[in-house]
Amino acid sequence: MRPLVTVLAAALLAACAVGPEHVRPSMAVPAAFSAAPAAAAPASVDVAFWQGFGDPRLTALVAESLAANHDLRIAMARVDRASALLRGTRLDRWPTVDASARGASSRASADEAPGLSRDARDSDTYEAAIGASWELDLFGRVRRGVEAGEADLGASIDDLRALQVVIVGEVATAYFELRGLQERLRVATENAGNQQHTLALVDARRNAGQDSDFDSARASAQAASTAARIPALEAEIRVAAHRIGVLTGRMPEALLPALSTAVALPEVPRTIDPGTPADVLRARPDVAAAEHRLHAATARVGVATADLFPRFTLGGLIGSQAGDLGDLFARGSETRLVALGIDWSFLDVGRVRARILAADADAELELARYQQTVLRALEDTANALARFNRAHDEDVELERAARDSGRAARLARLRFDAGATGLLEVLDAERTQLQAEDAFAASRTRTVTGAVSLYRALSGGWPQVVPEREMLEGHVSGL
Repeated sequence: MRPLVTVLAAALLAACAVGPEHVRPSMAVPAAFSAAPAAAAPASVDVAFWQGFGDPRLTALVAESLAANHDLRIAMARVDRASALLRGTRLDRWPTVDASARGASSRASADEAPGLSRDARDSDTYEAAIGASWELDLFGRVRRGVEAGEADLGASIDDLRALQVVIVGEVATAYFELRGLQERLRVATENAGNQQHTLALVDARRNAGQDSDFDSARASAQAASTAARIPALEAEIRVAAHRIGVLTGRMPEALLPALSTAVALPEVPRTIDPGTPADVLRARPDVAAAEHRLHAATARVGVATADLFPRFTLGGLIGSQAGDLGDLFARGSETRLVALGIDWSFLDVGRVRARILAADADAELELARYQQTVLRALEDTANALARFNRAHDEDVELERAARDSGRAARLARLRFDAGATGLLEVLDAERTQLQAEDAFAASRTRTVTGAVSLYRALSGGWPQVVPEREMLEGHVSGL
């Protein structure tokens, strides 16, 4: 046995893991994003961005979604599954120990034991043993499997983080869309009231013989058209509230009472510094998950390649065997076995090489998927920056248009009351006021949701709901 142990120890020390080593692929990215110059103190994405809007209701909704969203529960279950599979794979590095015991009573037939009495043909056997088997990982099959399992776990964790980014972004977007719709509803309601007042004035003038039925019909049509906006906006508000309810793990109608009171849209920073493309790629969990999957696929090439080489298994057994239960474990009844097994499927090399080719193809697939994820991450950020950096300019112009159109409508009504202008000018001014104020409210909503989209693309300020990967993997490695 000593020479055998010496040879095995030397072989283990010289063991290597076959297959390619994972190397992070390099990507050619632009030196900086095309964006407007940053302000002297740009907003930071290193904090939970939704808290910067100063809306306690939004902060509470985000916390509820992170705790109760069912999609996040599904992703957390996938993390648990990957962790359990990794635990089992890591145990493959150590011997498998089992214990067995057996008691048997048998009787041979008279033909099998001729001339013996019935009692003489009876025999009892009692056995007890502890056995162990250990695959000697000379060519790294088990190590590559562990490497792939660790990468799978990392991908599952990053998938969970990526989903957190999506859920929080959807909650914030739906919330601000709801607030924007409430503002548009206020605009429509106020304009409907003004137009109803104009209609009442025209009807009074018609009854006094000053205006015609044609004027009354035009004013009535415009008031009805504006009033028709209100039910549609109310329906969209309910839809947004339903979405927030589901995102927070509730029934769709659960948040309707709590969100019924209108709240003004918050101010957003003029600029948000995205940093460099490298910063974006390091922060985005979807890119990290894609790299982990590439790592796992590369490691599985090594698992498949190891089948080209012989697999050595060291087995052992120690136990006791006796014909009487009282003699079990007595001196002289002990049994033992030490064996070295060699399994080499060299005659099946065609199937092995086919599996290697399939593993290589999987690695190429994950490499292409990783590169596509990187490009999409840069595209998302560049698009979000382009929209956000122009949103404030649009807000400024539309705010001026809303303010001036409101002033023009008031002057038109005063001039109409004084008989200095006709009804057509009043109706046109009121219609322009409604369009300008509604456009400004919609633009303000796009600006705030655009900021959310940019923060989401940058993956900045996201909470760590799951343990850090190093802590989780350290816990698994200690099992």
